[in-house]
Amino acid sequence: MRYIQITGPEQLLTGEKEKPRPAPGQALLKVLYGGICGSDISLYRGHMSAYASFPRIPGHELAAELVLVNGDAGDLKPGETVTVNPYFNCGRCYSCRRGYVNCCVNNQTMGLQREGGFAEYIAVPVERVYSGQGLDPQDLALVEPFCISHHALSRAALKTGERVLVMGAGAIGIFAMLSAKLRGAEVYVCDVAAPKLDFAAALGADGLILNSGPEDFLRQTEEASRGDGFDVLIEAVGLPQTLLDCLAAGAHMSRIVEVGIGSRNLDFAFNIIQKKELNIMGSRNALRRDFLELISVLKSKTVSVAGMVTNVYGFDEAARAFAETAANTGTNLKSLIRF
Repeated sequence: MRYIQITGPEQLLTGEKEKPRPAPGQALLKVLYGGICGSDISLYRGHMSAYASFPRIPGHELAAELVLVNGDAGDLKPGETVTVNPYFNCGRCYSCRRGYVNCCVNNQTMGLQREGGFAEYIAVPVERVYSGQGLDPQDLALVEPFCISHHALSRAALKTGERVLVMGAGAIGIFAMLSAKLRGAEVYVCDVAAPKLDFAAALGADGLILNSGPEDFLRQTEEASRGDGFDVLIEAVGLPQTLLDCLAAGAHMSRIVEVGIGSRNLDFAFNIIQKKELNIMGSRNALRRDFLELISVLKSKTVSVAGMVTNVYGFDEAARAFAETAANTGTNLKSLIRF
């Protein structure tokens, strides 16, 4: 079988090796589509040394065909389209023992701490394989990143009618907007790139904020929130300034969820947390229930994610797919590789 491997910063090759043989309790999957995640691009750029080493097969946003199961398949049937929960937890640490498996101290995510899914065939534990319920494979490949945002909104305990500000109109930010809309919220999306805000508008944002500077940002957020501030704020960029923007635009007693992954430090007047009695929380990975809920939502056609895909590349175009996705983060929303 063929596979895609990142061997060093901006170095990608396609190779061949033996097709995996599933061990007892594993399923053999034929990969159909794989989404290029922001973490895949960070790995490609050489910015993920804290999480991954080279060489590495990337990829954890997957749609696949179930070929066979070595053991009990449960309700799964060979030939059906499935997706994969790519976060491997140890089952032993304090987080796992309390049921917080998404926060496993020893977490290994496919494509980072362990080999990913960008290969023609992969073998994974059958309990991590979820039926796609007949969804289009391209839509199914978007379920995992949608789950990241869906889990973040679950952390916020969002209520119907609340006002939400999403900082960042990349894929995770747009999925956060869609998840908030599913819960009946009024959702505004903020970004520095106008083309990304166009995606947000097309996919149903209630309002847009083009962040051209601190004063302009505060003026627009005050207008959008009628001077009250936002009830829930999702930080989906991973920069110190966007977190500060959330602190400034949040109402007293607002909930701020940090889902963006950053590497820079932040020095700020933290008394604002006490003054506003803010609730600040992190969100990491997702849970089985997030996958199952979103598969059901997409099957019901309550929301469509078709507009999220901006590019589809063939397997032989993998090098171009990574290079172009890395070079066009301001205009590209989600790239898929067709296996």
